Amino acid sequence: MIVLGISSAPRDSAAVVLRDGEIVAASEEERFTRRKHQGGFPIQAVAFCLAEAGVGLGGVDRIAVCGETLPKDLAGLGARAETVAPHLSQAAAAFYPAPFDAAAVLVLDGADGRVATALWRGGAGALAPVWEAAGPDSLGLLYSAFTAYLGFRPRSGEYKVMGLAPYGEPRHARTILDRLAAVDAEGRFRLDRTVFSDADPARAAERLADLFGVPRRAPEDDLAQAHFDLAASIQVATETVVLCLARAARRETGLRRLCLGGEVALNCVANGAVLREGGFEDLWIQPAAGPAGGALGAALAVWHRDHPRAGGGDRMRGARLGPGFAQDEIVARLSAAGARFDVLDEAALLAACARELAAGQVLGWFQGRAEFGPRALGCRSILVDPRVATLRATLNAAVKFREPFRPFAPAVLREDAAAWFDLDRESPYMLLTAPVARADIPAATHVDGSARVQTVGAEAEPRFRALLEAFKRETGCPVLVNTSFNIRGEPIVGTPEEAFRCFMGSGIDALAIGDCFLRKAEQDTRRAADYRHTVEPD
Repeated sequence: MIVLGISSAPRDSAAVVLRDGEIVAASEEERFTRRKHQGGFPIQAVAFCLAEAGVGLGGVDRIAVCGETLPKDLAGLGARAETVAPHLSQAAAAFYPAPFDAAAVLVLDGADGRVATALWRGGAGALAPVWEAAGPDSLGLLYSAFTAYLGFRPRSGEYKVMGLAPYGEPRHARTILDRLAAVDAEGRFRLDRTVFSDADPARAAERLADLFGVPRRAPEDDLAQAHFDLAASIQVATETVVLCLARAARRETGLRRLCLGGEVALNCVANGAVLREGGFEDLWIQPAAGPAGGALGAALAVWHRDHPRAGGGDRMRGARLGPGFAQDEIVARLSAAGARFDVLDEAALLAACARELAAGQVLGWFQGRAEFGPRALGCRSILVDPRVATLRATLNAAVKFREPFRPFAPAVLREDAAAWFDLDRESPYMLLTAPVARADIPAATHVDGSARVQTVGAEAEPRFRALLEAFKRETGCPVLVNTSFNIRGEPIVGTPEEAFRCFMGSGIDALAIGDCFLRKAEQDTRRAADYRHTVEPD
């Protein structure tokens, strides 16, 4: 049985295909259109997923659409198409792929849908609702309003606020909790309707200046201490509410494991707090926990309505669900793009990459199938040596063309994680922060001594794990800084040509695509366009 899942949300639309309940393919539309956060009907993502499954639209048994109404694009599909409520889609995406037989499921979403926050009970039979809270009483909306207030694009730049927070003091956190989000003992909250009269975070941002006495920051304006303090305050307030909700979920369900879904589940600092203090023994977070994940959840909700959930491991397959390219196709595409490269066997490729990294070079890394979700997990990555403090500034200024305060995440061999980070569990999707236990990886350490950690085990992209092992043999360090293969304002690269163009238009020194190894010094400099000015700011 083939189920096609679709999210045609105004941003981050996506498509997913299941075969007999297993995820065959998943991708965001932005990876094809090259417009970050592309919304609307995901035509190209649907085409990719169907091709990956080897079926045409006529071979699809069910079409599940995440949304309150059926988009006009599907009007002619008849009985095969049905809508799934966004909060159920997010809950299904959080629970059904998780490696738990039973779990509390907490959905912390934006205010785009009818339900913004919900608690579910997941078990062998199905998902059962416990309670829900309607929008616009949304933690995501509250955070997005501060994102806009601080001069970043709401529903896009929230991770910037999270990265900015450690530079400030949370002096306004109490005001946020007292004045803007009335929180009860169970974590239920209601936003102040004089500020949040609708679901528009930009409108709410205009009203925050009167409360805090700080003018709304314009994009690209210099950041001041007042902005750092506001970022710290909304982050602490968010963690406080999320912890209240998690503890309430533990009491109300009596379950020992928790699954998180919805956009707020991408706040890895809050996730770390839940893991440490939420009262649960284990935690699993959907790696595509925003609107894109709604496509997956809708498909899973439809499938599991008629099929009991089968246990056994993480069903996200490391999120490696997007497009991949055969070696002969990579060679043909790079040749057509005018690239100069060597084709190496795996041992030689890994040795060359490890040497470049150990010499302080910036490496572009394009291997296997692309990741589904916003994190690069070793398939479409830019990598550097974490021991070289100056490489953090190099990545921000010369490679990513972005703000200097932005942190970078470390990837570490899973068996070595506890020696380098205060983390005693797996974190394969880079969705947990933890204190850094050693002082010798400054490029991967944020100003507060923490890092957003990715543990790389046997289930990870095989060649990425092998690269970490090769780098450890070369240097004694099992850690690499891992950031997404794109520049500011651009989606993660999707094709070999896009990777080559980003390589030539940024400060990346070397590039590994499949078995092909490229050095910047050997390329035709006429291929290096002024790449940074061809994309929109994020």
